[in-house]
Amino acid sequence: MSNNKFDSFICKNTEHFKAFRRCLHMYPELGFEEHETSHRVVQELDRLGIEYTTGIARTGIVATIRGNRRDSGRRVGLRADMDALPMQEMSGLPHASRNPGKMHACGHDGHTTILLGVAAWLSENRDFSGTIHLIFQPAEEGVGGAMGMIDDGLFDSFPVDEIFALHNWPALPTGMVGVRPGPIMAATDKIRIAVRGKGGHGGVNPHRAIDPVLMSGALLQALHTVVSRDVDPLESGVISLCGIEGGSLDGFAIIPDEVKISGTVRSLEEHVRSSIESSMLRICRGIGQTFGGEVSLDYERLFPVTRNAKDSAELVASSVVALWGHDRLAEEVAPSMGAEDFSFMLDRCPGAYFFLGSGKDEGSFPLHSAYYDFNDEIIPLGIELMVKIALDSLDDKT
Repeated sequence: MSNNKFDSFICKNTEHFKAFRRCLHMYPELGFEEHETSHRVVQELDRLGIEYTTGIARTGIVATIRGNRRDSGRRVGLRADMDALPMQEMSGLPHASRNPGKMHACGHDGHTTILLGVAAWLSENRDFSGTIHLIFQPAEEGVGGAMGMIDDGLFDSFPVDEIFALHNWPALPTGMVGVRPGPIMAATDKIRIAVRGKGGHGGVNPHRAIDPVLMSGALLQALHTVVSRDVDPLESGVISLCGIEGGSLDGFAIIPDEVKISGTVRSLEEHVRSSIESSMLRICRGIGQTFGGEVSLDYERLFPVTRNAKDSAELVASSVVALWGHDRLAEEVAPSMGAEDFSFMLDRCPGAYFFLGSGKDEGSFPLHSAYYDFNDEIIPLGIELMVKIALDSLDDKT
């Protein structure tokens, strides 16, 4: 694309993009509830004269843009997530959330705006061969939006040869891009543990009880040895036990019948994931037998590893270098132990997920902070890079 032409496009549209993003920020909606968000996206697509399909996984949208050159048959997908988080915003900004208990604390308002910016550019610049599908996905934040779209026939109705997605990344300076082949985001699992014993009086007859609080203490210690002793130290795994509930603080002398523990497991390789699950099951059974009680583990696999195809990751890197030079590429970026349900799409289609740096300074708020706000400076950068990646993907195999 011509730099002068793109600069003119951005100059003409910057305030519109910023206002649109901040409007989305003011009215965040949770997963599968993005009705107003989807309506605003559709209004923009109508304004641009772009064809689209709605109602995919309830609130999802796919817009389709075809090039004016002779069709090569090549197809590429670009995806943005639209949902917000169930948390109260505390930023105090003029465009802070007006929906209590809901907040765009992960930047999906910005991702949606970037993809609409891509739509706006491509609607005016169709001098390419092939088809670009713009995928506006609902419910990324742990409630199954990607799989919902797939189950609704996303790749049957809109087949793609390659698919890409970005995420703003406050840990990288503004304008830096992080991408790597292989794992870039972790497999994510939810664990629920029930520690069952036999209640009793903590002063009169504790010897007749089977104390689930005591069992839980031993269990917490034992489970935290799994990563250090059952996982290769050169590989990555995380067990975090984040919640525990049992008994009553008021009933200070009552031994309860049951204690519940919850947490999460993260890993970057499937064999590590399976090893952790197996070790946790063994330890839970052992602790139950040791203390004469019962420990049950409900291990729920949520998201697989977000794994970039080598060629697709290299295409993203080459697009960055072609646009802005080697200095803007964070070549040694580490994978994150966070989760991303774009992983389900990458399981079915080669592609890449990458980080677009949005950090302004050392004081930038992290993702999922109640004080976070998307950095509007990266909207034009995201648009330019996503367009470049899409066009490079269409040209790559033609």
